[in-house]
Amino acid sequence: MTSRTLSLREARRIALAAQGFGGAGSEARSTSGLSSRHELARMADALGVLQIDSVNVIARAHTLPGFSRLGAYETKDLDALAYGGRKRRLFEYWGHEASLLPVSLQPLLRWRMARAASGLGIYTGLARFGRERSDLIEQVAREVEVRGPLAASELSGQATGKGAGGWWGWSDSKRAIEWLFWAGRVTTFTRRGAFERVYDLTERVLPRAIIDAPTPSVADAQRALLRRSAAVLGVATERCLRDYYRLDVADARARLADLVEAGELLPVTVRGWERPAFLWHKARLPRRIGASALLAPFDPLIWQRERTEELFGVRVRLEIYTPAHKRQHGYYVLPFLLGERIVARLDLKADRQAGTLAVLASHGEPDVAPERIIAPLAAELALMARWLGLPRIRILPRGDLAAALSGTVPAGA
Repeated sequence: MTSRTLSLREARRIALAAQGFGGAGSEARSTSGLSSRHELARMADALGVLQIDSVNVIARAHTLPGFSRLGAYETKDLDALAYGGRKRRLFEYWGHEASLLPVSLQPLLRWRMARAASGLGIYTGLARFGRERSDLIEQVAREVEVRGPLAASELSGQATGKGAGGWWGWSDSKRAIEWLFWAGRVTTFTRRGAFERVYDLTERVLPRAIIDAPTPSVADAQRALLRRSAAVLGVATERCLRDYYRLDVADARARLADLVEAGELLPVTVRGWERPAFLWHKARLPRRIGASALLAPFDPLIWQRERTEELFGVRVRLEIYTPAHKRQHGYYVLPFLLGERIVARLDLKADRQAGTLAVLASHGEPDVAPERIIAPLAAELALMARWLGLPRIRILPRGDLAAALSGTVPAGA
């Protein structure tokens, strides 16, 4: 089969359009008013996964992709989509990492749940716990069935005891209910605050149509997941296609071959990429990209670091665990996407007590003229501050953009 060749600019535009930044979608991004719950649901379904992370420096990680693509919206609408009774549109499971996923994907992940129940594709310690404490796991399952919904801290009897060694600091009850979560027998009914899951039996949480949907074969489910990955990435290497839903190498390669043979994935060469790539057969190539967005470190556009470097020519690293004196750009850094390029990086913090969006550091990319960046970046910061309900923006004097940015950003948002 003859491989088509794409320029890097074409690949970048295809990828941005697939991620919701291309053409009319990005240009319709709200800079005043709020995007609707319907728009938010459509975006979440298109992305196919919103990664959940415990870091809350600006806002919860899963809330930021919506802001990047839609502008301001009510985060309570996202909560309603994820935890709003049997009509919910999203559910929690291990997709990329811990994730919010469209409920339509639940049947496509049952093979992963079945593997987890048999001790495969699951953390080693939790798999061993599943083998050794099946009695406790069944006790916890029965308790949730009778009493649920329950948080791990509310489980009674012997299930409340701490395990020897304090594995991850979890009690035995927490291990048991997390095993049940991996196996798909329970899921998140709601959350208390940002971090505490409240669990219930999956059949009492998800829409009845999803529970009653047939379970596809492993091969069919994995092909469907790869189709989702290909559609939302546009053009990607094998590694990136399988990484989106964390498929094993052997599984992914077999299913990719099927999709290539069917003509759904087209082998391509991208100039400047060392690895071969695949183009989704319905991918769109816009004539221009009008994006302007701050991107969370866990945004699916940039979470695969090698892909980010290949597409945008910038090396993005999460420096949270880097000692402060060794950080290059800051603690929680958001790249700034302008047009079709990443042009700057900002270390941001939402100081809610002071009512301030603090720009701890602001760095431009070395090959981008600062005067091109400042005005749209200031507008983006003002939009973010309003969305977060923070009346002030404070620019600290760190980074080559700080002086110019401090003279442009309004004192109030």
